[in-house]
Amino acid sequence: MTKTNFYRGLRCLSGLGAGLGAGLGALLGAGWAQAQTAPAVPAPVINSGDTAWVLAATAMVLLMTPGLAFFYAGMVRTKNVTSTLFQSFVALSAIGVLWCVVGYSLAFSGKGSLIGDLNWIFLRGVDQTPYSDYSATIPHILFMAFQAMFAIITPALITGAIAERLSFKGWILFSCLWSLVVYSPVAHWVWSVGGWIRGMGGLDFAGGLVVHMTAGYSALAAALALGKRRDFGKVEAKPYDAGYVLLGTGLLWFGWFGFNAGSALAANGLAAQAFINTFFAAATGGLAWMAVDTFVKGKPSAIGFGIGVVAGLVAITPACGFVSTGSSLLFGLAAGSICNFAAILVKEKFKIDDTLDVFACHGVGGTLGTILTGVFALKSINEGGADGLLAGSSTVLIGNLAGCAAVAIFSAGLTFVLIKAVSLVAPLRITDSDEQTGLDLTQHGEVINSAIVKDLSSGQEPRKKAA
Repeated sequence: MTKTNFYRGLRCLSGLGAGLGAGLGALLGAGWAQAQTAPAVPAPVINSGDTAWVLAATAMVLLMTPGLAFFYAGMVRTKNVTSTLFQSFVALSAIGVLWCVVGYSLAFSGKGSLIGDLNWIFLRGVDQTPYSDYSATIPHILFMAFQAMFAIITPALITGAIAERLSFKGWILFSCLWSLVVYSPVAHWVWSVGGWIRGMGGLDFAGGLVVHMTAGYSALAAALALGKRRDFGKVEAKPYDAGYVLLGTGLLWFGWFGFNAGSALAANGLAAQAFINTFFAAATGGLAWMAVDTFVKGKPSAIGFGIGVVAGLVAITPACGFVSTGSSLLFGLAAGSICNFAAILVKEKFKIDDTLDVFACHGVGGTLGTILTGVFALKSINEGGADGLLAGSSTVLIGNLAGCAAVAIFSAGLTFVLIKAVSLVAPLRITDSDEQTGLDLTQHGEVINSAIVKDLSSGQEPRKKAA
């Protein structure tokens, strides 16, 4: 090789090395720059379909409170119908405003394990944009509104246990305090980021722990704290109208689709699964309760059927987004039969005056459904959930058992204390004289029919006018 060719080759290799080095440097530099400025996680974007569905579901859950009002009013005596209706309707305003002021913030803001903070007081910062922790595809303010409907109906459920002896003014004060010191903390434990039951692996899709167990065990404590009606066990308390009960059942059943399927917070397959589970559990619950009534009492009862439907709805609530359709039938069967026997035991064995079987239906039914969720849950149904005991994991069952114990003790204990405290300011129990006359006349000066005022004033059960 000549000296000229040698230097010429050397220059070629040098140029090639420089080019490779520059190219490698550019690639490394680009990689470094990309690492230094990694693309941000895409911001949540509102999905119009999800938003439309949750708006509709929110309205459906609101309708459940008037449905509850008719459901309860049909089972009380004629002289207490208007007041029983009003006790549920007033929750729409009293608890609704309280949720806006501070309740939502205590339930969902912050990431503490026990209670929220005051960052969202008066809904400050709760706006039309999505919030990734809870409402990735819907406006944050819509998620707040959806949750408001849960907060509203929960204390209203308690009134059924202390019906026909409840002071209206005392009830408003008690229900507002109860919502703050019982409902909001438990909602935080179960549904909030950082909540301790959620952190343990407990699952509650739509409110078995948060709604039904808090109301059910509080109802039991309230019935014990206020005592029995003056004629409990002495005379038969004839229901005002089975038609009201069935009307309320229908409204509750309809609204419950929003309650459960709406908790998917999206218009998707999971919402459809929760929807159909809700229907089949309710249908089976009504049939099971009716079968027990026929076996025990000899006749099927229209009112009993309505209560059985609600028991099935209660039991499937924590599980509806985690279990198969076949499992929902078992939930309804268990709830309709077990809750019926529980109602009989509470009144006939333990002589507790839970007027409209709230503890048997919501306390027992909510506990039953929450425990069964830990048994039948399937990750294949909901990727955001977990497998239950039958699928080889005990995590959900352990978390839900711990949650059941804590919620039962916390709700019942604080309710008993609250009733005693509130009674010092605004007595919750009406006088014997007012109870004999009836809540409609003594609490509101209103009755369902002006023709029966004379009967009410005399303390007699009103007579319906002849057709």
